[in-house]
Amino acid sequence: MFNIPCVLMRGGTSKGPVILASDLPDNIQERDIVLLNLMGAGHELEIDGIGGGSPQTSKVAIVSASDSPDADIDYLFVQVMVKERRVDTTPNCGNMLCAVGPFAIEKGLVAPKNPVTTVRIRNLNTGTLVNVEVQTPDFKVTYDGDTQIDGVPGSAAPIGLTFLNSAGCKTGKLLPTGNTIDVFDGIEVTCIDMAMPMILIDAHQMGKMGGESPSELDFDLVFMQRLEKIRLKAGAAMGFGDVTGKVIPKPVLLSKPTEGGTIKVRYFMPHNCHKSLAITGSIGISTATIIKGSVAQKIISSQPEYALTSIVTIEHPSGKITVSLLKDGNQIENTQAAVLRTARKLFEGNVCVPEVALAEVI
Repeated sequence: MFNIPCVLMRGGTSKGPVILASDLPDNIQERDIVLLNLMGAGHELEIDGIGGGSPQTSKVAIVSASDSPDADIDYLFVQVMVKERRVDTTPNCGNMLCAVGPFAIEKGLVAPKNPVTTVRIRNLNTGTLVNVEVQTPDFKVTYDGDTQIDGVPGSAAPIGLTFLNSAGCKTGKLLPTGNTIDVFDGIEVTCIDMAMPMILIDAHQMGKMGGESPSELDFDLVFMQRLEKIRLKAGAAMGFGDVTGKVIPKPVLLSKPTEGGTIKVRYFMPHNCHKSLAITGSIGISTATIIKGSVAQKIISSQPEYALTSIVTIEHPSGKITVSLLKDGNQIENTQAAVLRTARKLFEGNVCVPEVALAEVI
């Protein structure tokens, strides 16, 4: 039996173990097998592991000191599939990113300051640099506070995330196809790569109002099949080839807001609708609202000008998330985005993995 030190943490609206890279096998195939067994992948409840039976609660963050002059630590995100024995390290996860800063400070990778410590993080999945502000009064991480985020009960200490260089994180281009609008299966879309490669779609073009519940969308099999058809075509056009077995790009339905926000969204991961919204998704969606002629910009064309230039409030199934955009003149590619989240340490100890698990390695 392998005993692997880890800290189970909630980061934003996600949850999963945060582990030092030095506590996992160096061999990538062995590492992935360990993570599959650690989480219990391959069963819808992940009953034989610590995974939560949902894409939002089947995530792992791997942390190490960084050799980059622009970062203090490196963070590798691993999406562990629930029903499949498979992991994906293609995308970043901004919600789990919230947990990485406090973890790094408590593990001694970053020296705390009083009252706030900025942790410079390099995401290894995408090369994105993110500054994370962690509350550290008296040089100690605190998780207690009054900040509330939709999709999470109670309150906690605020954690500020500023994404510094998110444009073209996987393709090298903000608009990977070279177009603001593409048409796939008769549907106009905007393909964008800003923190997360996404396909933005007007919900009405798909026969939806935009305010449907995640379960209502998931159980509409005809709709989901058409959405996947569009995703496959868009993925190829964005340069990803056949994305059948990949979790990117993510399709997103957009519609006009109904709760005083800037825009309403339904974000897919990609085969289930997110019960709230990925942080990386919020960065790309908010940026799309300031791209002239994009699907997002067309939907919010009647919104006040300030919403296009600085503050974007996105309505999602669990509430809202607000993103602050800092533009660099007319260079949208250089836009920085900031968002406020919370995190909480749930338990710290060792997670046990049977030695026989490594027999899966070929």
